[in-house]
Amino acid sequence: MNRIGVRDAKERLSKLLRDVRRGREWIITDRGVPVAKLLPVRENRETLGERIGRLEESGALEALARSVRPLPPPLPVEPGLAQRWLQEDRSAM
Repeated sequence: MNRIGVRDAKERLSKLLRDVRRGREWIITDRGVPVAKLLPVRENRETLGERIGRLEESGALEALARSVRPLPPPLPVEPGLAQRWLQEDRSAM
């Protein structure tokens, strides 16, 4: 991977962007210490599950529980009752 100091990166940003468009990656350093990575933007063709898995593998996201219980069915409520309660609550203010 290519490295470049922050001062040189500022002066040569257009060249760096051309390189990145061609698929090259650059590490930008400040006094020799890596501080940023310049890399091409990928089209995201991963599924949500694949992205979550990649984030879990990288440690950016804690592993999700694999056995998620389904939600219980909603409680039966007579038609219009929730709307009536909402109206009563609003008129009490």
